[in-house]
Amino acid sequence: MVRKTKEDAAITRQRIIDAAREMFLLKGVSRTSLEQIASHASVTRGAVYWHFQNKAELFHAMREEVYLPLIDRMDDTLLGNSDEANPDPLGRIRKHLESTIQILDNDQTTRATYEVMMTKCEYVDEFADVLKSILSNCSGLVHKMEQAYAKAQEIGQVGTQLTAAELALDTHLFFSGLLHMWVKDTEGTLFRDRAMQLIDAHIKLRKK
Repeated sequence: MVRKTKEDAAITRQRIIDAAREMFLLKGVSRTSLEQIASHASVTRGAVYWHFQNKAELFHAMREEVYLPLIDRMDDTLLGNSDEANPDPLGRIRKHLESTIQILDNDQTTRATYEVMMTKCEYVDEFADVLKSILSNCSGLVHKMEQAYAKAQEIGQVGTQLTAAELALDTHLFFSGLLHMWVKDTEGTLFRDRAMQLIDAHIKLRKK
């Protein structure tokens, strides 16, 4: 009975997250109320508050649902040592960028979440702390990319005088811009259909 109750609670929580994503996408975060999310999820307002204290906490849960798996994949890709006999850190960086685009292209939930994060939310008031969390995650990503670039420099893959930290920050800013434009290019004629080529060009600029 306890197990059934926990399963039901998990199902309700997921339904609320899914409903929030859909409402945020439709109306924007600031114009969506918890009451509207409850109605869309076919649950009571009390059920929403049982799982989430406020809209910012619900937004954070929606984001973490897709972002945490991406972080796990990022660690495996950028820092993986499965092929130490033939290391290719530049290739790992490119694979990380390309796989993120592929996930966005193939997974509707991830794509919708990124669209909400990048085009449907103003990071003010109660969402200021959410922005701090996002920036902290970005800092962690840059650090891991810096480690990959440092390895690329060690084995002579990189043909530039920039430091590993400078290269990592440049790649992060390039890819952040590409992601924003990819999300906004709903017709797929400006950036979505050229994303892999742009990534390839970015990596080639670093090669020796």
